[in-house]
Amino acid sequence: MEREPVVSSNIASIGYDDVNCILEIEFVNGSVYIYFDVPEQVYRDFRASGSLGSFLNAQIRSRFRYQRA
Repeated sequence: MEREPVVSSNIASIGYDDVNCILEIEFVNGSVYIYFDVPEQVYRDFRASGSLGSFLNAQIRSRFRYQRA
């Protein structure tokens, strides 16, 4: 999956697979997490949020199944 760089103190890049509803997040420390069954609207809201880290913690991390890549 192709990820795009983002402006964040903790997140380096994000990518989304709209066919499989998979969100991929690369952190500045190099770790990558894959979140499953993430609706496209949640991804759009994430990209548009003023703070990616805050949105991740409040709306994604505790709601969707994930694994470390």
